[in-house]
Amino acid sequence: MRHSTSGFVYFLNEKKESKSSDSEISNEQLSKLLKNMAKQVLKEKTPSVQDLERIFQGTMDEQQSQSKTNEEKNEQDIRGSSESITKYLKEKGYLKDDKKWLTNKGFFEIGQRMLVDIIKAINEGGLGLHETKNIGSGGILLDTTTNLERGDDFKNLDIPKTILNSVQRTKGKKPTTDLPIKLEFDDFEKFETREEVKVGVVYCIDLSSTMKYSLISGEGSRIEAAKKALWALYVLNKKFFPNDSIYIVGFGSLASEIKPHDIPYLKTYDANDNFLHYTNYQAAFRLALKILKKDESHNKRIVMITDGQPSACFVDDESQKTTILSDKPYSHFYKPDHSTLDKIKTERETKLDIRNEMVYLCYRYRQVDPTIEAKTLQEAKKCKREGIEIDTIMVSEEAELLSYVENLEKRLKGRAYYINPEKIDKVLISDFILNKRKMLSSKNGW
Repeated sequence: MRHSTSGFVYFLNEKKESKSSDSEISNEQLSKLLKNMAKQVLKEKTPSVQDLERIFQGTMDEQQSQSKTNEEKNEQDIRGSSESITKYLKEKGYLKDDKKWLTNKGFFEIGQRMLVDIIKAINEGGLGLHETKNIGSGGILLDTTTNLERGDDFKNLDIPKTILNSVQRTKGKKPTTDLPIKLEFDDFEKFETREEVKVGVVYCIDLSSTMKYSLISGEGSRIEAAKKALWALYVLNKKFFPNDSIYIVGFGSLASEIKPHDIPYLKTYDANDNFLHYTNYQAAFRLALKILKKDESHNKRIVMITDGQPSACFVDDESQKTTILSDKPYSHFYKPDHSTLDKIKTERETKLDIRNEMVYLCYRYRQVDPTIEAKTLQEAKKCKREGIEIDTIMVSEEAELLSYVENLEKRLKGRAYYINPEKIDKVLISDFILNKRKMLSSKNGW
């Protein structure tokens, strides 16, 4: 089923920049540089600003070698001046001297360009996705007014129109208006409102080591595809649905909340990260629930993006640990020390969500440990009891993994589906827009 996105208008900022240097580059060259910036920042190992200069110089050299027409050859090349490309991009406000070198302008400019490309692809292909059923309360004031009805909120009262109604009513009875003006119920008018549907979504991204696997095409990895999708989705949200909330949670053995502007810099864990490279669904659900409990949106969702089954869960006390050990004497338990927590906080600028508890680690090839399965389901059901919908996107083709997620979602009455990781951007954008459309059309029409 195809869902049109023709009702949306997507545009790029066209603000004129004041010339701070004598050389300018063409829009085409700038577009290629921004595209290259996106490619570099999404990599597992983000290059430094110094490395960027060498990469950009290579890009410019390639452009020059591919130029065929005199017009292309005569385009002003930034390398014709004495300044570097990175310096030029800093002056234009896209780049800064920092480990996380994208500026706010660079983040949104690149995100908007990604969004334009994704929307074009959606309109060409069309994707049928799911819907949610809840709607919000009236909150957007319109220019039109209507009579106040008993039980209506007075906060949307049109005071000038109400007073005018009283004056017009009494004018027919006597030539002058007495003060103070006496109001009757029929005089009251209120501004009409449109249903304002607020959505709060937590996207939980698997940061386990397997998410760094390359895509079939060889263009990047699973985690890079997911980051690109969320980057564009966040820009869409801020531009067209500013009342909605999008949160990002990254999880391995433990989970942490990610600032939206840090999406491009997300890294996976590996075996050297002190057991953090396992997959703990429970940690993701628990942190997502904590976030959404504070959110005032009417509709709340958790969307899991993962390529594997859960292989870790929390152990609340020694008795639970003893029970597990009595059945599996060689089981492994892990509690991150302060040095590990400090290292992650310093290197990734994120705080891991951990209480005074241990993590039970058990990877079973194509199987889920019964204790981990029970803990995962228990945490997911807590979310459901709070009215939070849970959906899962699988970026793995293995039948056993799909079977587990499908069974989990069946018990949660959610949705699970496999997608090619290279199409995750189209899926997430279509899904978000479709949910907005369905929530509105369920009452008022889109």
